[in-house]
Formats: sequence, C-alpha cells, structure tokens
Amino acid sequence: MLGWVEVAHLVLVNLSYLSDKPTGISTYTQNVYPYLKPLNPILLTREPIEGYRCHRIPGFMTPEQGMRGHISRLLWTQFRLPSLSRRLRSRLLFSPLPEAPIYSYSRYVVVVYDLIPLRFPQGQWHLSYYHRYILPKVVTQARHVICISQSTADDVMAFFGVRANRITPIPLAYDRLNFRPQSLPNRLDRPYFLYLGRQAPYKNVQSVISAFAALPERDNYELWLAGPTDRRHTPRWQQLTKELGIREQVKFMEYVPYEKLPQLIAQAIALVFPSLWEGFGLPVLEAMACGTPVITSNVSSLPEVAGDAALLVDPYNLDELIAAMHAIATDYNLRDNLSELGLLRSSEFSWAKTGQQTLEVLKFYA
Repeated sequence: MLGWVEVAHLVLVNLSYLSDKPTGISTYTQNVYPYLKPLNPILLTREPIEGYRCHRIPGFMTPEQGMRGHISRLLWTQFRLPSLSRRLRSRLLFSPLPEAPIYSYSRYVVVVYDLIPLRFPQGQWHLSYYHRYILPKVVTQARHVICISQSTADDVMAFFGVRANRITPIPLAYDRLNFRPQSLPNRLDRPYFLYLGRQAPYKNVQSVISAFAALPERDNYELWLAGPTDRRHTPRWQQLTKELGIREQVKFMEYVPYEKLPQLIAQAIALVFPSLWEGFGLPVLEAMACGTPVITSNVSSLPEVAGDAALLVDPYNLDELIAAMHAIATDYNLRDNLSELGLLRSSEFSWAKTGQQTLEVLKFYA
C-alpha cells in the first residue's frame, strides 16, 4: 500500500464526502475516481487507497456524522482546503460534490446533482441557505460544472445564469456486477410494490401510499418503503397508512445494505417512484437493470433515465398513478415487456462512460 504523501501534483480529487454507507454523492464518487487514474491525481481522503497518491484529511466530515459532519466539511472546504491546495501546488481541484472554496483563487471543477432545495425548500432550511447563497458563487467561479442530467444543467442555467458552454451533462450509471437479473427464491405469499429512496415530501411518498390504498386488488399485494426513515416525515406516512386501513400491508424499512438491494428490487412486482423532482433517479436505473418494471414521473430527469422503458405518470395526478399500478398488477404481458425494455435501456449506461467523459473534462482544464 502506498504511504501518505505530500508531493507537488496537478490534480487533487476531493473525497471528503465518501462514507461507509454510500448513497447518492458517495456512490457517484467511489465509481468515478478510478477512471481518473490517467491524471495521476492526489486523492484527498481519510483512509489510504491502494494504488493512488493520497493525502490525509479529517475523518469527521461525512454524512454519517449528520449535521456536524456537513458543517465541518463546509468549514474545511472554505478555510483549510485553499491552503492545502497551495501547499500541494495543485493546478486543478476536482470536487465530485457541489462544494469548493469561494474565498480563494482555486481553480476547480464541481459536480451539481440537483437544485431540489430551491424548488422544495420546506423543511430544508440549511440546504436551501447553501443553495441560495453559497452554491451560486461556487458554480459561477468554477472553471467548469458537471451536471448529472440535462435537467439539472437546465436548472443551473436558469437559476444561476451559468452559460451552457461552461456546463457538461454526464449521466450517472449503476454497478453492473450488483444490479442484474436475480435468481429468485420461492414465490412470496403476497407480491409487493417497492418504493426506494428517502421519505421527504418531494419524493411523493404520500401519493405512493394513497395510490396503493386505492387499488381494487390491494389485498393481494403489499407496499414496501425501503430507504432511511425520517423522523420529521415518516410518522406522517405511518399515520396515513393507519387512516387508510392498510397499516398491515405497508412495510417501512430502514437503510438496506448495498448487497441486499438487488434481491429486494428484483422480487418486487414494480418499482413505484413518482418523485416530484430528481437530479437523476438512480433507483429507476437500478430497477431496470434488475429486470423490474418501473413506474416513474414524467418530469425533471426521470424521462431521460427511463426513456420508453417505464410507465411515465404525472406525479401530481393520483389517478394516473393508480391506473399505472393497476395495469402492472393485472397485465402480465405488460410486466414482461417493461422488464425486457428496462434491461435494454439500462445497458446504455455504464460507469466506464461516465468516468471517461469526466476524465475528458478534467484533462481539458488540467
């Protein structure tokens, strides 16, 4: 294993967000940085990574430390990272998250995932503040901005006035070794619809629950909600299931370990993901890769991901969601067709493509 080093180099890669329970930004980061090896970068990381030059940074700045971790990382980014970049004589900083020094002359490329805190600020005061007052400076001072979808790129242009020639949309991908058709165990007593993700209001969990309750054949199925529960919102959704008389048919699950996700997804009758807005929509791609039919929204980036391989609904129209779930439940040919289309669609995405396109952007500015 390479030791910790402090040497002059051109490109620094900021891995301060990497966590032991990867979701979202962490998943993106750990899948992209291996493709940047031709740059021979220095990785800013809390633990050494074999085969790379690394520089140790504090280990209390990940999402696992909650708000303390986020605040610590933001302070480190603004007040420690600039001097570190000068000391390592960096020419370019790549930050695979929308955070970078704004009170320095640092040259950097950042990744923006979504502007959801600006579209749905309720209950996200800390994120809304950052997106309203700090992020505009980050993206306008950046040498270049990478966005994970054309939808997010459009938002960065609309909200912050960044020109199109300073933005490159590069879609996410999925782990092909993990997310693939599965050998399923015995058939379940009651098949389940699956929602996968956070339980924030903009995810439209309330509509998923209400649509399930309205299915004429709901007694034959269950609804599983997988992903971190949220003490601000989950109790409301649990109360709603009681009011609708479906509490025994709805399963609230905590964080699902990465290695167990494919089986959970593949066993579902369908992924139901009618989010009001997404920067990308990784659960949609992962479900298609497992051969699971998908119901998702016709807004934001979700049509970019799903193409014609999913049932697209207006997330504000409950009747459309009910009709889509009913169709999945009763039409076996539709299920098979969506499964085949999803496998074909998902094959168009790969981390190799994402990583190579990211490398080309960084090469230009390094």
